[in-house]
Amino acid sequence: MMKRKKNLVEDSSTLIALSDHPEQTYGSLEISIFSEFDQHEDIVVNVSSDFVLVWEESVNPLKLAESDEVSSGSSRDTHRKWRTEFLSRLQTAGLHQETVCNSTTYVLLSAPWNVLCYYAEEISLRVPLQVVTTPISNWSEKILEKLHIPNIMAQDVPNLPPDYYTCQFHTNKLERFLGHENKDTFFKTTQRHQILYEILARTPYGSLKRGEVGIGRLVSEHVLTAAFPLHEGQFEMPKTPEDPKSLNMRQILHHYWARWACWRKYQPLDHIREYFGEKIALYFAWLGFYTGWLLPAAVVGFIIFLFGIWLMVTDVAAEELCSSGNAFVMCPLCNICSYWNLSSICYTYKAGLLFDNGGTVFFSIFMSLWAVTFLEYWKRTSSILSHRWDCSEFEEIEERPRPEFTALAPMTVRNPVTGAEEPYFPETQRLSRTITGNMVIILMIAIVLIFLIAIILYRTILSIIIYRSQNAGRIASLTGSMLNLLVILLLSRLYTYLAQILTRWEMHRTQTKYENAFILKVFIFQFVNFYSSPVYIAFFKGRFVGYPGNYNTLLGIRNEDCGASGCLIELAQELLVIMVGKQVISNIQEFVLPKLKTWWHRRKLKPAPSQELIDEPDGQPDLSPWEANYQLLVCEGLFDEYLEMVLQFGFITIFVAACPLAPFFALINNWVEVRLDAQKFVCEYRRPVVERAQDIGIWLTILKFISYLAVISNAFLISFTSDFLPRLYYRYTTGSMRGYINFTLSVAPANFTQSYMTCRYRGLRDDKGQPTQDYYHLLAIRLSFVIIFEHVVLLIGRIIDWMVPDIPEEVEIKIKREHYMAKEALAENQVRQNIMINSNTSLLF
Repeated sequence: MMKRKKNLVEDSSTLIALSDHPEQTYGSLEISIFSEFDQHEDIVVNVSSDFVLVWEESVNPLKLAESDEVSSGSSRDTHRKWRTEFLSRLQTAGLHQETVCNSTTYVLLSAPWNVLCYYAEEISLRVPLQVVTTPISNWSEKILEKLHIPNIMAQDVPNLPPDYYTCQFHTNKLERFLGHENKDTFFKTTQRHQILYEILARTPYGSLKRGEVGIGRLVSEHVLTAAFPLHEGQFEMPKTPEDPKSLNMRQILHHYWARWACWRKYQPLDHIREYFGEKIALYFAWLGFYTGWLLPAAVVGFIIFLFGIWLMVTDVAAEELCSSGNAFVMCPLCNICSYWNLSSICYTYKAGLLFDNGGTVFFSIFMSLWAVTFLEYWKRTSSILSHRWDCSEFEEIEERPRPEFTALAPMTVRNPVTGAEEPYFPETQRLSRTITGNMVIILMIAIVLIFLIAIILYRTILSIIIYRSQNAGRIASLTGSMLNLLVILLLSRLYTYLAQILTRWEMHRTQTKYENAFILKVFIFQFVNFYSSPVYIAFFKGRFVGYPGNYNTLLGIRNEDCGASGCLIELAQELLVIMVGKQVISNIQEFVLPKLKTWWHRRKLKPAPSQELIDEPDGQPDLSPWEANYQLLVCEGLFDEYLEMVLQFGFITIFVAACPLAPFFALINNWVEVRLDAQKFVCEYRRPVVERAQDIGIWLTILKFISYLAVISNAFLISFTSDFLPRLYYRYTTGSMRGYINFTLSVAPANFTQSYMTCRYRGLRDDKGQPTQDYYHLLAIRLSFVIIFEHVVLLIGRIIDWMVPDIPEEVEIKIKREHYMAKEALAENQVRQNIMINSNTSLLF
C-alpha cells in the first residue's frame, strides 16, 4: 500500500470514523445549479458547491449541548470557537468556502481538482475504463417479448446512466480513464460528495483526546444545525414543455418514479443509484423485487380463499352443525355462564372454513418453497446489480473508528498494521457491557410477555362480564387484538430508543459493527413484540384448559380455550389486525407526518415580512437553493423501512397457514410503500450522502432465518392448530364426514353435570376425562406429519438452492473481463513509466 506524507490535520484524521448517523447526512448534489452564485471559477474545477454547512445565530439556548469540558465562557462562545476552528481546518485541507450570512448562516464548500484526486485514491473510488455495450434487461421483459405480449411495465426514462468497466482510481493512470480530458465532469457528483463528506468526518475542531472531531459530532452538539449536499434543482416539471433529456435527475425521478401514476412501471434503478447511491438503490431494488414476487403468492392465496368460500356452502360438517338445533348442548364457558347450543355458532364455524381447510396445507408448502426461491433469486439479482454498480468487490479494507468511539475510548494502542496510534476499548469492559445490555433485552422481553398475559386475562374477564352477549367471545378477542396492537406500537418506540442507548454504550469500534448490533437488538425485541400474541394463539391457547370438573386456572381464572370453530380463525383475526393495522397506521404516518413536519419546519424558518417580500408578485420570498433544501426534512435512513418489510415477510410466511390473504394485503401495502418512500426521498428529504453497499447486509441473514422458521411453524400449525388432520383421519376411518361434529365432542363427566343434564366440550376424551384411543392415533399422525413436512420442504428448498447459482454465469464473465482490463491498464502504465525512466537516464549520460 502506497504511503503518503500528511500534514497534522491528515495525520490526526486517520483515527476518525464516519458519523454515528451517516444516513442523516449522506448524499450528493449536482452543483451546476449554483453557477450564478459561485465566485471561485478561477480556482475551482467545477463551478459548484459540493456541500453546505448551516447554523442559526438565534439558536434556542435550551437546545445547545453544554460541554463538561468547558470550564469558562458560555456554550455559545464555545460553539463559535469550534466553528471557526473547523472552518479553518477545512480551508487548510484545501476546501474552498463561500459564506452567505443572514439570521441563518450558510457555508458553501467545494473541492479543487488536486483535493478530489488525492482523496479519490485514498478512499479507493472506482472510475470508468470502458463503456459496457451489453443492453440491460430483466427476466420479465424477456418472457413478455418471447410471448409477443405488450409490456405495460416498461417506460422510456431519459438520460439513462451508462454502464462502465471500472477500476480503482490512481492519479498516475489518469490518462487511461474515460473522460479524463474534462476535469469538470470526470468525477461524478455523488463521488465528489463522498470525498467532501470524508473530509468533513475526519477534520478535528478541538481536542482529539476528547473526541472533538468530525461533522457528525458538530451536528449532534448543535454547533451546526445541518450539513448536507443539495438536490439538483426543483422536482416539479417545467411549466412549458421541454425535451425530456433536458430535465435534471430529480425531475426525472419524480416524473418517472415517485408519482402515483407510475405504480405499474419498472423502477429506474440506475437513475436511483446515480442520484442516491448504491445503498438506497439496493433497498428499492429489493423492495420492488419482493413486491413483484408477492404477486404469484397473492394470486394463489386468493384462490385458496375462494376455495374456502366454496367450502362454506358445501361442507358436510358445517351443514350438520348448523342443522343440529338442540342436539349438542355445550358446557358453560365460565363459572357463572350458562349452557349453550353449538348450533348458535353456525356462522362463526363457517367463517372458520375460510382459513382452515385443505387448501391451506398446499398453500403452506407453496409459501415455504416460495420464500426459499425468492431469496435465492434475490441473491442472483443482487449480484447482477452489485456488479453493474461496481460494488461486487466492495469491502472496507480499513474501516476507521466511529467518532463516538474515539471520544470515549479510555486508551490508545498502536495498530500493528499501520503503526498508527488508535483508540482502544478493553475487551473485558466491552464484554461486561454487552452482557448487561443483553440482560436489559431479556428484561424488555419479559415486559412484553407480562403485557401478553395481561391481555389474555383481559379477554377472559371481558368474556365473563359480557357472557350474555351472543358474540361475547368474538368481541373480547377483537378488542384484545386491537389493544395488543396499541401495546406493540408503544413498546416498539420505547425499545428502539433504548436499543440506541445500549448499542452506543457497548462501544462498538466501527460503524458496521454498531449497525449490526443495533439491528439484531431491535429485531429480536420486535420479533417477540409482534409475534408473541400470534404464537400464543397458534400453539398454546386451548392446550392447557383441562376438562369439565378439572379445569386449569391462571391467577384463579380458567385458562382460555379456543372457540368452538377452533383457534385458527382467531389467529387469522389476530394477524389481520396486527399486520394490516400496522401497515395502515405506518402508511398514514409516512404520508401525513412528513408533510406536517415540513410545514412546521418552514413555518419556523419563515422570514419576517418585509417590503421586498410585499413587492413580490406571489408574496413569497425567492429562496436560494441552499435555503430551499434547508427547509426539507433530515433523511431518516433505511432502518425503519427494512424493519417494516422484514416483519411483514415474517407474517406472510410464519403464519400463512392461518391467513391465505396475508400476501394479498402485503402486496397492496408494498405498492403504496414504494411510492411513499420514493416521494419522501425525492420531494421531502434533504438529499442524503451516498453510501456504497454490496447487498442488503444483515437483513438477508434475518430473512433466511425467518424462511427456515416458517417451515417449522407451518408444520406445527397444520398438525396441531388446524382441523385438517382430524378431518382427514375421520374421513379415512369412517369413509364419510357425517358425524364429524359428534366425533370432535366429548361428554362431560357425571360429577360435573347438574340435574341429570349432560353437556359436551371439544376434545377426544372418555366419560372420565381420560384421552381416548383416537386421541393417541391422531397424536402419532400429527407428529409424523410434522417430521415429513419439515424434511420434504427443507429438502426441496436445498435442491432449489443448489439449482440456482448465486452469481449468474454472464456476471462471472464480466467480472473476469473487468479484472483483465484493470491488469492491462496497470501493465501499460508500468511500461510507459519504464520508457520514461530509460529516456531520462539516457539524457543524463
